Amino acid sequence: MVGPYRGLFGTPGVKGFVIAGFVGRIPMSMLGIGIILLVSELTGSYATAGAVSAVESVAFALAAPLSGRLVDRYGQAKVLVPLVFLHGAALVVLILCAHAKAPIWTLYVTAFVVGAAATSLGSMVRARWSHVLDDPAKLHIAFSFESVADEAIFVAGPAFVTALATGVNVYVGLVVAILLAVGGTLAFAALRGTEPPAVRHRAHTGSPIAIPGVALLVMVFLAVGSVFGSIDIVTVAFAEEHGAKAAAGLLLASVASGSMVSGLWYGSRHWKIDLRRRLVRGLGVFVVGLTPLILMGNVPTMAVALFFAGLAISPTLITGFSLVERMVPAAQLTEGMSWLSTSLGFGVAIGAWAGGRLTDSYGASNAYGFPLICALLAVAVGLAGSAWLRTPEVAGNDAA
Repeated sequence: MVGPYRGLFGTPGVKGFVIAGFVGRIPMSMLGIGIILLVSELTGSYATAGAVSAVESVAFALAAPLSGRLVDRYGQAKVLVPLVFLHGAALVVLILCAHAKAPIWTLYVTAFVVGAAATSLGSMVRARWSHVLDDPAKLHIAFSFESVADEAIFVAGPAFVTALATGVNVYVGLVVAILLAVGGTLAFAALRGTEPPAVRHRAHTGSPIAIPGVALLVMVFLAVGSVFGSIDIVTVAFAEEHGAKAAAGLLLASVASGSMVSGLWYGSRHWKIDLRRRLVRGLGVFVVGLTPLILMGNVPTMAVALFFAGLAISPTLITGFSLVERMVPAAQLTEGMSWLSTSLGFGVAIGAWAGGRLTDSYGASNAYGFPLICALLAVAVGLAGSAWLRTPEVAGNDAA
């Protein structure tokens, strides 16, 4: 599976933005769990913890298309630098408010600023790939690699932040997230040689969300994000119910491990079916993988079930971003991809809120029914609107 990826890194400047982008977006897998662990420790309520985490996710979802549009218009560096400093400062204030046991509303306010100032660095990395590669087949492999990188982050991030929060103290995980976000983003912004050119005056003045296929993908990714958000908080509670709260990060790493393996496989395949059908089939596999979760009764079997549940994640995300790359004009690519990040963010917020409520009311095992329902909804929407996902066939690309 590794062979097709070896030729990606010969282009000048690629290694730099890949490494910096990887470091800068590690915190995306640490923030949600870090906030949940911090707030649940202070309040004793997973509902409150889920709500604070949801506020951060909603704020990110609201702001991502705007920051994406600003990046397309003014360039990545001019937008990233001020936003990452604001993001880091807001996260410091959130930690201080938690430490001082300030009123709960202060956690909501600071979490909102944390999310609003967060940037969709993964979209910007993919925009750089689109800028430096002109071979559609290589671009498919590059997007697959980025999805694998995201999943590697989600393997390491939850386990890392959980180990820091439970093994050192509850604040350390978020402190490390600040250092990684600021350091990685500043390094990424400093690499100007591979930065896509800013387009001040665009031929297409509307938003990519007005494209029917993009709007459909946003709805699908909203449901998929709800799966992610609910699984995070429900799995933390499941581990605690079984006397193994410290294993929560490892359980979540099982999901990401499954996705990482499938992402490597997916990118190395020579595909004969088009992107539209790949998306629908991937969503169907997602439903099948999530179904056993409601039946698991202990941590080891849940770890195995979560690994298989994660197998459909990378192929679904890779296909979604590839479809956007086909449907959106180049001058609006960052904004177009940010809409997918936005829908995922809203979904994560809905899932975190609903997962927390259902866990408090019915217990973690029963709450796993919610992500299954969300996956079924994603399949239904994808099937109903699949005609909007037809894209021009590009030589070499759908063979990827």
